[in-house]
Amino acid sequence: MKIVYSGLVAVAAGLAISFAVQSCKPSDNPKTETPDSPTVIPTAIPTVQPTDLTSSSLPEVTEDRRVAVREDKILNLEATIPPQCYTKTEGRFNPCYTCHQLYDRQQPRFNQLDDGALQGDYGFSDVGVSNHWSNLFEDRSEWLATISDAAITEYVSTENYTDLPARLESLNWQGFSPDLRDYPLGAAAFDERGLAKDGSYWVAFNYKPFPGTFWPTNGATDDVVIRLPKLFRELNGEFNADVYYTNLTLIEISLKDLEQASIWPINEQDLGADIDNNGVMETATQVNSRSHYVGDASSVPVTFQQFPEGTEFMHSVRYLGVDNQGGIYIPPRMKELRYMRKVTVLDQNSIESRYANERKEKRLENLPSFVNRRHEGFDNGMGWYVQGFIEDYDGELRPQSFEERTFCMGCHSAIGTTIDNTFSYARKVTGAAGWKYIDLHDMADAPSISEQGGEILRYLQRSGGGNEFRQNPEMLAKWYNEDGTVKEDSVQSADVYSLLAPSPERAQMLNKAYTQIVRHQSYIFGRDATWVPSENIFNEINEEIAPLELEYRYYGWDIRLDWSE
Repeated sequence: MKIVYSGLVAVAAGLAISFAVQSCKPSDNPKTETPDSPTVIPTAIPTVQPTDLTSSSLPEVTEDRRVAVREDKILNLEATIPPQCYTKTEGRFNPCYTCHQLYDRQQPRFNQLDDGALQGDYGFSDVGVSNHWSNLFEDRSEWLATISDAAITEYVSTENYTDLPARLESLNWQGFSPDLRDYPLGAAAFDERGLAKDGSYWVAFNYKPFPGTFWPTNGATDDVVIRLPKLFRELNGEFNADVYYTNLTLIEISLKDLEQASIWPINEQDLGADIDNNGVMETATQVNSRSHYVGDASSVPVTFQQFPEGTEFMHSVRYLGVDNQGGIYIPPRMKELRYMRKVTVLDQNSIESRYANERKEKRLENLPSFVNRRHEGFDNGMGWYVQGFIEDYDGELRPQSFEERTFCMGCHSAIGTTIDNTFSYARKVTGAAGWKYIDLHDMADAPSISEQGGEILRYLQRSGGGNEFRQNPEMLAKWYNEDGTVKEDSVQSADVYSLLAPSPERAQMLNKAYTQIVRHQSYIFGRDATWVPSENIFNEINEEIAPLELEYRYYGWDIRLDWSE
């Protein structure tokens, strides 16, 4: 049998950078501990003690019914396999193509995983054949009935970010502590070009949500911000916005394998670089591909499809805000706050070695294994540290547990679709127009660079529904005909917001459903905001299940988008 995901372990000298940090749950072994067999987690007091918050308007759950937040036990040894992989394809529905790619070796690409054969294949390990995401089968209708619309609106409108640094300090936290002031305010925390107003140098960018799970209609809004190291945003030791955005654009060009991208008018003489490569130092309105970054980072080479060392990402996953007109917006309350930091830029030999090791692990049916950097997060083996924070019982953000962090690693270490193990930056609106806080209004359904036709249109046609589980009734009613075909004209004439935003009623139900998971602290059993048991998901994979029929497999989709129109 094959393993869908197995972690890449950093083994090269100098790459597995270690830090002397104190863990909330100390251990003598810096690597992920894997028990001999699954262990049911006993009930215990949560790591972070509850505080009085607006969560008082939510139903109470007795302590004996909550899942303990533990670092020393893990229930799901294949927690890197996401719930979507257990979807019933019925021989013709293929939501798998957005994660698993066929690698064309004639095209230069950082990600060499070449896992397109997993589209609809159910190639799991002996552990993975059992679906551990039992929250998918919960009936939460009674829970929803106990929460009023006013109560959930109050909860979602209350921010839980500002106190996180103090809470981390109380835990003697040695890892990343959020430093972006006013982040709960969303767009108001950034200027018209996406630069944080507080001087923290975080930059927001406008991107198209990844198909399926990350669509707002399926339970959450989100945003992503990036920050480059000091060297990449300064000229002669002073902050320079033109230098900063030119270097950010050079990364975009590299990731997307472009020749150039637009930028607002920049005086090249002031910048000290011919950024459009036309041989004349004048005003430039585009950045062309070049070998090195500009400004104080001019000695640093641009590495193909890799972010420079020290790059940081923050990704907030939030509830669904509903305004007075019934519109959907990004509210203050965060479900999760995710953080990644690039610690090593890999050379070509290291890249090939890492992916060769990944293929070997799958053949040997090894279970996932990652270097645990404690407060710094997990080392994904490809140059990144990955950390995350999630709501506690009272809705305050806390560090994710060992198993909760493991959930994130499958997508950020071992699927073929990502570029430098990331998603959003490759999906940014290309060039100057993309430098602003995420906004789906009037955004076109740009196609994948490898296909014709809108990306959302193609996903609806191939997946057979508005998510991987094909159980979003609102999407089915709005965008499908009675015979199951997609209303192509309607989809093609709509903007991304209209295509992906839920109705106010659905948004409130999704918010309420997710609070049941929060109150039970049951993230290790799934984070999908469903309220009726899933019917299109396998509890157990039968090896005799036929894979997708050939005509519905091996789509050549690419995560990058064609924004030329």
